[in-house]
Amino acid sequence: MNQPQTLSSLDRKQRFQKIKDRTYDLIVIGGGITGVGIALDAVTRGMSVLVVEMQDFAAGTSSRSTKLVHGGLRYLKQFEVGMVAEVGKERAVVYENGPHVTTPEWMLLPIHQGGTFGKFSTSIGLMVYDFLAGVKRQERRSMLTIAETLKREPLLKQDGLKGGGYYVEYRTDDARLTLEVMKEAASRGAHVFNYAKAESLNYDSNGRITGITVKDMLDGETQSAIGTKIVNAAGPWVDQIREMDKSKKGKMLQHTKGVHIVIDQSKFPLQQAVYFDTPDGRMVFAIPRDGKTYVGTTDTVYKADPVRPLITVEDRDYILKAIHYMFPSVKITASDVESGWAGVRPLILEEGKSPSEISRKDEIWESPSGLITIAGGKLTGYRKMADMVVNLVVKRIQEGGGHAYGSGITKEMPISGGHVGGSERFPEFIRKKADQGAAQGIDRKLAEKWAAMYGSNVAELFRLASEETKNEEVSSALPLSVLVPLQYAILHELTVKPADFFIRRTGSLLFNIAWTRRWKKPVIDYMAAVLEWNHDQQAEYSRELDEELDAATRPVAEEEWSVSPAVRNQGKLTS
Repeated sequence: MNQPQTLSSLDRKQRFQKIKDRTYDLIVIGGGITGVGIALDAVTRGMSVLVVEMQDFAAGTSSRSTKLVHGGLRYLKQFEVGMVAEVGKERAVVYENGPHVTTPEWMLLPIHQGGTFGKFSTSIGLMVYDFLAGVKRQERRSMLTIAETLKREPLLKQDGLKGGGYYVEYRTDDARLTLEVMKEAASRGAHVFNYAKAESLNYDSNGRITGITVKDMLDGETQSAIGTKIVNAAGPWVDQIREMDKSKKGKMLQHTKGVHIVIDQSKFPLQQAVYFDTPDGRMVFAIPRDGKTYVGTTDTVYKADPVRPLITVEDRDYILKAIHYMFPSVKITASDVESGWAGVRPLILEEGKSPSEISRKDEIWESPSGLITIAGGKLTGYRKMADMVVNLVVKRIQEGGGHAYGSGITKEMPISGGHVGGSERFPEFIRKKADQGAAQGIDRKLAEKWAAMYGSNVAELFRLASEETKNEEVSSALPLSVLVPLQYAILHELTVKPADFFIRRTGSLLFNIAWTRRWKKPVIDYMAAVLEWNHDQQAEYSRELDEELDAATRPVAEEEWSVSPAVRNQGKLTS
């Protein structure tokens, strides 16, 4: 029987040293949404599971998306009816299982003369979309007149406007969704490690894969892990793992880059999420979130290092041009862009297709060694992909004379923090928890914010806050609003670096850059004391955070791509 696993950074090292002591049914390489989804599915079937991620969880593609669990309306354009049906239904499952990290968001699709969607095709398309995706009655599409369209979003271009389509998407925090799936897997017994790299693959005398050698990226220590089956879910790095396996043949990945920029609502007061045409015939999203408006995405072939893709001046200007095209009264300039992010999509290469045309379908490959690779796919479909992969793992284990595991059970299973009684009861859950927090002496708005963000895990934040207020000896430069989420992140979310906290645990580096800058030093000082960093570690992790701040706030010229952040920070190159 699998035992619940702690996710405290304080005993991470001891747990890492124990991975050599057992044989796992399944080892998963990659701690993005696909990898942790596979871990959760497998562990709920009774398998022993190890997940290794060379960076932080969700540090690759899974924290750099448009942050929508969406039904894939644009796939209707490409006549990928099956994909629309599958991901459309699956997004409702993701919402019910984690309403604290997923929120319904009404989306406006403006219809202009000569645009991508005409009024009739939009009406039919959205009707088909509702049907295929099994959309709830109260969330079904409606068609809007010109006046209704402008009432919902007055900033829209009026020239050539013919009306609009109105339908529901689901906004998410992609990094926190990944974390909550990972935490649920750990609570059910999965062993999960960030900053743990699959350094090499290990084989028996017949060339069958038997495990991996894992390197702790924090101190360089290596451990061997033995696994009955190994799954390669490394996202943009799956081909590198296939190269290690000497099985990179046939189809392979094509990386494309997607960029988003963030502007304060005082400069871009968008009141309604919009999916709109760009001058070159693509479509992008503009979405209001927490006092900001973010806009994206681009879609260009990317051949540089996927670890930290950079926003170029060209990327930023492309999005600004799209904003000016659809929202002509919004007079923003490059100086109004507060932050942004770039992500790499690992798509499966198809000859003769442009980046925007390449399918987002997932595919599973098996190599002669027995390595299973999952490539492509979408955030929305992570649970279904996991079910499909684990079904194959189960089949292969049984063929080898191993245990007969059952079917997946994740469809109606809340993820960590999602134990709130379903989406319909979530607002009441937040109200009750806000009352509880206020009665405890926590600012009511803060208690409400924590309940909405952490869901059923908020009880632990309240406990930490209570301990902190009782402990008169503790003196911290951090207020409760920063200290408690930081403590929770270290004790329960394997946070080991400042960038983990500011980017993937709170999202502040993306959506509240001023907050990040304000609390950067006291957070680093606190983490250094609690995690017992030496001077060199503190300097290194501080520098990494500065590089992330630089990447989020200063687009680079194309020729700077290959230049290290350290050189850019010295001011030797300017955009």
